[in-house]
Amino acid sequence: MKTKFSNAAALLGLIFVFALPLHAQEIKYDTTYRPARYKELVTKFKADRRSKKDIVFLGNSITAGTDWGKLLNLPEAKNRGISGDITFGVLERLDDVIYGKPSKIFILIGINDISRNIPDSIILRNYKTMISRIRKGAKRTEIFFYTLLPVNSSFGKFKNHYGKDEHILWLNEQIRMLEAGKVKVIDLYPKFLDPNNHLMENLTKDGLHLNEEGYQVWAGILKNGGYLK
Repeated sequence: MKTKFSNAAALLGLIFVFALPLHAQEIKYDTTYRPARYKELVTKFKADRRSKKDIVFLGNSITAGTDWGKLLNLPEAKNRGISGDITFGVLERLDDVIYGKPSKIFILIGINDISRNIPDSIILRNYKTMISRIRKGAKRTEIFFYTLLPVNSSFGKFKNHYGKDEHILWLNEQIRMLEAGKVKVIDLYPKFLDPNNHLMENLTKDGLHLNEEGYQVWAGILKNGGYLK
């Protein structure tokens, strides 16, 4: 009896020892982070003339990295990308976009949240909040949500963004489920994927951001998909 009790106690002790660190682990993340140029760019955006014909491209550096007007031959294009931005930053400046009641809003955001360990469930909640606020404040605005692009760790430049493919995949699955009514999902992810499930080397300059060829692929998706009509 004593032996059985001892064995049981030892087993419970092992479970406790292995379980405790997992239970005690707490992933820290900061929702208040804003890039260095955030305030400057938000002020610049606010000063820009608005029109209900505007087509707004909203996001982080991947959106900021091209001139959408020239790329798409689209005079109505407004680039509202801020390098390093996260979903909380987009929510903070979203009212200014909504105020203009643009024709269309294209949104790509979330990879920097993942790099900063913001939980997937919170990123998804922020996506839904964006949609809800746009629907409420700009009822005629068409909303387009992109799936997140893959990354390529072989470049070794953005280590906080690497090794987190499961987060990208989960969020993309959830983004695809957002399509309903005035929300259209544009599935970029598979268009930029190589056979090893990485961002194609010929479409990126550093494993995270796109090069000119990458933006041309993106432009083709928008034009051929009829999203700009």
